[in-house]
Amino acid sequence: MKLTVTSRNKTQFIDITSDIQNKIKAHGIENGLCFVFVPHTTAGITINENADPSVQSDMLNVFNTIIPWKLDYRHLEGNSPAHVKSSLVGASEIIAIENGQLVLGTWQGVYFCEFDGPRTRYVNIKFIKE
Repeated sequence: MKLTVTSRNKTQFIDITSDIQNKIKAHGIENGLCFVFVPHTTAGITINENADPSVQSDMLNVFNTIIPWKLDYRHLEGNSPAHVKSSLVGASEIIAIENGQLVLGTWQGVYFCEFDGPRTRYVNIKFIKE
């Protein structure tokens, strides 16, 4: 199944935890695994703190500092930094599901990472029932 994600900024972390949780509930998954995959070469998926939004802005600040937009990149499309960030973050996560809930730490959330927005993107979600 696909989850549609629309970004508003060039780089942005979008919390998709509740969207995934809603899919789990809608499909009646009690126990198993949730596989989340981003089929884009300039986006990623990560798990990190979702209690304080300054964590996401700090992370984006670091990414944009260590991987600047202006550098001697050779890729003609002009979005090489987004490709580098995507490779560093990764394109997938596997999360356990127990009692109908994602098994995440108290402060953790699942984030779609936009590195070449704004765009409308897709996240593929698959469940493996126990």
